[in-house]
Amino acid sequence: MLRVLAVIVCAVSLCGCYYIQAARGQLDVMSKREPIDELIAAEETPDELAERLELVSEARQFAVDVLYLPDNDSYRSYADIGRDYVVWNVFAAPEFSLEPRTWCFPVAGCVAYRGYFSEEAARQKARQLRADGYDVVVGGIPAYSTLGRFDDPVLNTMMHWDDTELVATIFHELAHQVLYVKDDTEFNESFATAVAEIGLGLWLDERGETEMFDAYLERRELQERIGELVLNAKVELEALYRTRIAPAAMRERKAMGLDRLRASIREELERSGRAEPAWLESDLNNARLVSIGLYLGRVEEFRSLYDECGRNLTCFYERASSLRPGEA
Repeated sequence: MLRVLAVIVCAVSLCGCYYIQAARGQLDVMSKREPIDELIAAEETPDELAERLELVSEARQFAVDVLYLPDNDSYRSYADIGRDYVVWNVFAAPEFSLEPRTWCFPVAGCVAYRGYFSEEAARQKARQLRADGYDVVVGGIPAYSTLGRFDDPVLNTMMHWDDTELVATIFHELAHQVLYVKDDTEFNESFATAVAEIGLGLWLDERGETEMFDAYLERRELQERIGELVLNAKVELEALYRTRIAPAAMRERKAMGLDRLRASIREELERSGRAEPAWLESDLNNARLVSIGLYLGRVEEFRSLYDECGRNLTCFYERASSLRPGEA
């Protein structure tokens, strides 16, 4: 708690409302933590929650023993924050560019999003960015990492997922504590996504539940197929944005390209029997394309690195840590 208070003092000294809301939001989350072991043992804990927390506890120890992820107090407590998302991230990109708007912070470095503990504050920032001519999207986020600066709790916002997504998310967030490169969001998120996938496969194999991993991989493969469609659309749009045509004509051709992408994604979802996300109709723009690429853009490169290491995690972490920003 003293560290949280130190963040607040620092935030006030920076004289920034954004930092103040971030410090207050973090303090609110931390103040609601309860040790998972105590909750599991408590008679008043609902059976369903106790079972999920038991799963979390087992996965957390597996992360230490098998995945060599940090053995600290992160994700050994639980916090019910009374809402569906812990933060809302704002992504932005210029109307005729796929270069994301970035924000720089003392610990995290420069990242391609801006997080708010209040949905209204996030949407207010989005309105401001739109007024400045940016394409913008706002997304609710169920989990995030403080990179080991605080003992992050498991949140009620994470309990809406099935067991595989819950366990994978814990592995993902802990991976940020193993390797985090300032100013390279795509590198960081792709690395953590790869660790989550590797870890989940080992976890389910040990438990004899490989069919659940197959289902997880099917969902992941769908995401990657959509990511490939997005990548192709980005290549076309980047070529368009380099041309010297009138803004009105560029705007029209941009809309046509996004319409083609929307149709392609819908076809892929229909073939897979998956529901269409709300953003596909209302929020398909440069900012959305940027946000999709951050988590999957370089996962395949990290998979290859893991294979090159003979699927040895110690080697994998060392090789990944030796990469310079922009490499994989």
